[in-house]
Amino acid sequence: MKLPKTLFSLSLLSLSVSTFAAKQQDIEKVTVYGDFHQRALAQLSASASIIDNARIQSRQAEHIEDLLRIAPNVNFATGASRGRFVQIRGIGERSQYAEPINPSVSIMVDDFDFTGLGAAALLFDTQQVEIFRGPQATVFGTGALAGAVLIKSTQAGESDADYVQLTAATKSSYRVEAGKSVEVADNLALRGALVHNQSDGFVRNTFLNRDDTNNIDESAIRLAASYDYSDEVSLTVNYRWYDIDNGFDAFSLDNTRETLSDEPGFDRQQTHAISANLLTRLDGGDLHFIVTHASHNIGYAYDEDWTFDGFHPWGYTSFDAYYRDVDTNTVELRFVSGDQWRLFNDTTSWVIGTRVKNNKEDLLRQYTYADGDFVSQYQPITQALYGQLESQLTDDLLLTFALRAENYDFSYGDNAGLNGEHDSTMLGGKLALSYQLGQQLVYASVSRGYKGAGINPDQNVSTDNRFYDEEYNWNYEIGMKGRLADQLTSRLAFFIMKREDTQVSDYELQYRDDGSAEFIDIISNADLGTNQGVEVELSWQATDNWNLSFSGGYLDAYYEDYTRADGITVTEQQQAQAPEFTANLLSQLDFNESIRWNVEVDFADRYRFSDGHDVTAPSRTLVHTQLSWRIENWETQLWINNAFDETYYTRGFGGFSNDPRDFYEFDEPYYQLGNGRQTGVTVRYQF
Repeated sequence: MKLPKTLFSLSLLSLSVSTFAAKQQDIEKVTVYGDFHQRALAQLSASASIIDNARIQSRQAEHIEDLLRIAPNVNFATGASRGRFVQIRGIGERSQYAEPINPSVSIMVDDFDFTGLGAAALLFDTQQVEIFRGPQATVFGTGALAGAVLIKSTQAGESDADYVQLTAATKSSYRVEAGKSVEVADNLALRGALVHNQSDGFVRNTFLNRDDTNNIDESAIRLAASYDYSDEVSLTVNYRWYDIDNGFDAFSLDNTRETLSDEPGFDRQQTHAISANLLTRLDGGDLHFIVTHASHNIGYAYDEDWTFDGFHPWGYTSFDAYYRDVDTNTVELRFVSGDQWRLFNDTTSWVIGTRVKNNKEDLLRQYTYADGDFVSQYQPITQALYGQLESQLTDDLLLTFALRAENYDFSYGDNAGLNGEHDSTMLGGKLALSYQLGQQLVYASVSRGYKGAGINPDQNVSTDNRFYDEEYNWNYEIGMKGRLADQLTSRLAFFIMKREDTQVSDYELQYRDDGSAEFIDIISNADLGTNQGVEVELSWQATDNWNLSFSGGYLDAYYEDYTRADGITVTEQQQAQAPEFTANLLSQLDFNESIRWNVEVDFADRYRFSDGHDVTAPSRTLVHTQLSWRIENWETQLWINNAFDETYYTRGFGGFSNDPRDFYEFDEPYYQLGNGRQTGVTVRYQF
């Protein structure tokens, strides 16, 4: 299918739906926080999805992976206990082992930068989730080549936001969540929240006779304080603690949920994080000073042979474990102009800021086939200077111009004798025109994103594949958002992204003396990549008590002129984790003021799992439903996720055999299966 034809068809669809709208309704103003200015979503000159707390609750979302299918052209990969590797418009990482990675999608939790640490994207006490598509270099920097995800928490002192919530579900699952604010004084508010998730998971280990080797065991606490020193000075402090102790036993030789591992893996993370955000309101504008520190202890391991010792005479036994200590420190100073310091005859507001991020990542790898422990240290430092101008050319026409210059400097060393360092300065930004056409905002933009160069550390990597270059991404986008009719709102975006020196995830495959396969993960550069498509989001109030919401995406993502690690030259190939079509449909029916019935459908087209092999995920359609009953401050939900128990895959490998029963002779695909049907009940008390 050619892109122009598809874009034209979807444009007609989005416009024709307006003929069904019949009467006026008030549209709630949705505020975007992941920008320099807090503004309405309808005024943002970019493609973005905002998922509010009500949608999070109705979907029973525990982790960011549970929400990503709502947004068009967004996907994720597991290879772990959670889908913590996010792709937007076909760009994003899929795994991490011994190699340091430069993420393509920023993950922010309030002021905390958890980019590359997706296990910490738990959802509790959440006000809303914001998903930005396309390069977001100006605001987020090098981690936002493809886009960004912001989890915005309930603010300290928020009124009518205290609650207790309990969930029980099949697979021995339960969840406890609570949040409460306390106003200590007129100028001091505190808030505390906690969550605990527990589940045996959907895997049964038949060798160990256990149902919990792929379990979920997650706890988190959030403490927040908001202090108004005066009308001009306020301070917000946040502390977060995570204790994640999940199992990882997801792969079997027969691609079922029954495993034979004698050494089940794990997926763990312990985090302590604290931030301080000092806001000073001056005559000329607002001065923000933001400081964060986070310390993460991470453990990830798996049974490489997927079986037990003695399973087969040709079998082998291997266990691979990675332990990381990651410290992240950020300092940011930002000045946002006010009405008194606007430029060019009071037509132009401006932002100027600087940010420093210092990461230190210590790795210990313990691997059965290694002669000894592997130890490495990776330390990237970014220093950025950015600015933005917004000029009101006419009453209805706004020009936005933004630039960000970022120095990316990293050093790497390990006990195998490899040492390397790199220093480069990258430039990104955005130029956008937006025009208010009645109730519609029409915009056109050009933006540039980037991410840094890197190193492939495995001692067996060939010299030619040791280093790879930084990548740039040019995004050309036009969009329209607002009311199409009295009861129909829409957001529509067309985009073409041109990637330069596309970073491609590949692997070198080597065989040991016993015939078993060993993967050596590498990242290399293709010359060009193209990611183009369309995104549409519609909300239609069909009747007084029935609302329909739809999001859909079309994506054509491919790269060109790339030589794989096995020496094969690829002229053109579809990019991995990039389904051509994605869609989400929500039907929300209110029987009366107390009873609501939701039916939600997620669809994703087939897609490649990796750039290095041809194994694909089949298309999938998942149906979820919830029946809720609200009386005064109580709400009870009966819910079913994946109601038709569809089998689908969240990670896949190919190009090798891990099965000694066929003497490792035939290349086979291997899959990690997504969750099956789950039924539960949730009770929430708001006080």
